Amino acid sequence: MPAVLPGLLQRFDVPGPRYTSYPTVDRFVEAFTAVDYEQALTQRRDRASVATLPLSLYVHIPFCESLCYYCACNKIITKHHSRSAGYLRYLGREIGLHTAQLGQGQSVTQLHLGGGTPTFLSDDELGELMAMLRRSFTLAAGGEYSIEVDPRTVDAGRLRSLSDLGFNRLSFGVQDFDPEVQKAVHRIQPFAQVKELMALARELAFDSINVDLIYGLPLQTPESFARTLAQVLQLRPDRIALYAYAHLPERFKPQRRIHPADLPGAAAKLAMLAQSLEAFGDAGYVYIGMDHFALPGDALAVAKRQGRLHRNFQGYSTQPDCDLIGLGVSAIGRIGASYSQNAKTMDEYCDHLDQGRLPVVRGLALNRDDLARRAVIMALMCQGQVIFESIEQAWLLDFRSYFTTELDQLRELADAGLVVLDASGIEVTAQGWFFVRAVAMVFDRYLQADRHRTNFSRII
Repeated sequence: MPAVLPGLLQRFDVPGPRYTSYPTVDRFVEAFTAVDYEQALTQRRDRASVATLPLSLYVHIPFCESLCYYCACNKIITKHHSRSAGYLRYLGREIGLHTAQLGQGQSVTQLHLGGGTPTFLSDDELGELMAMLRRSFTLAAGGEYSIEVDPRTVDAGRLRSLSDLGFNRLSFGVQDFDPEVQKAVHRIQPFAQVKELMALARELAFDSINVDLIYGLPLQTPESFARTLAQVLQLRPDRIALYAYAHLPERFKPQRRIHPADLPGAAAKLAMLAQSLEAFGDAGYVYIGMDHFALPGDALAVAKRQGRLHRNFQGYSTQPDCDLIGLGVSAIGRIGASYSQNAKTMDEYCDHLDQGRLPVVRGLALNRDDLARRAVIMALMCQGQVIFESIEQAWLLDFRSYFTTELDQLRELADAGLVVLDASGIEVTAQGWFFVRAVAMVFDRYLQADRHRTNFSRII
């Protein structure tokens, strides 16, 4: 990946969505209710080919014992582990309402537990959750079953328990190994601790181990982050997720504890990104796109080579066009041509379930234009190219006519060297991958209409 020219940074380092969905979550409306969601579930059940349709599950566990100042997740900070037992009962009710609509035993090929801190739950509670899921769904052999792990909450015994429960993928939240940075974000976890856990996970033969990193945190410098990168490469995880820190204290209260003066500037953040790309490339990692890297033999890298890569609400995925059921507080799902989100507070979530209703409080039914634009944006984000003919055949439109305005806007990006336009399609250049979100934004009808972008993080 080439270095980014300073002029490009000034022109294109703008706020924009990460496009884990299109339309983006901020476009969801309360007019989409649990009734609409139930209808989408019924339509899935009644589809003749439902047995062959892939299904993914996401379960949100909101609890954390301590607060990480950078966090933008929906979480509940508590040291009272008794709260999780009640939450599991409500998850059981929500699962039951889904099977009432879908029927028992639908095949699941992908499961992800996120949070919060899923390992806040005890081993017995995780076992209870997995048993509930297995009673209602069929977890397919060879599926991807992953869990986010806070290294501070697990030991050798807990890793063995996770393996015994059927999890075959782990994601360790690392963020940074520098002690001063860890103090600044209130998350202390020494390198030696993570190294030991990684070695144990290898012994237990998990299929894939991911490490999450964040650049742009307080007190980070290119020099300190270079040391973190070297330590991560010692661990040699199968996947690496590298995120830019988005400082939005007006939206996320915990971030108000971070002093803006401690944050690295755009040039330093760009240097950290560039050195990460170089270090991971030299170590043999495949650049999946935007913020994900994987070793060549990992399923994510294989999907990239085979053109099967997709993005969902957890980032890049190996399963294209996959229905996703979101379970738990604030969980987001996708069924057919609709998105949905559960209530964001525990009280509201439980209140819906106490009344025998699914806890969906907002969402969106996608129209034909949304679906066509989603196909274009996902092709850019996942494959770095759009073939006009494939979009035309899938959506029965003339690309140059339908997207005349967008193609005119892309010419500025083409002149800047971010994309190549020709008669057959659009291709993102090596330089353009730094700004692929800006390329996708051109096709975002909602964003182009109102230009309100301050709610999003900056691209770099």
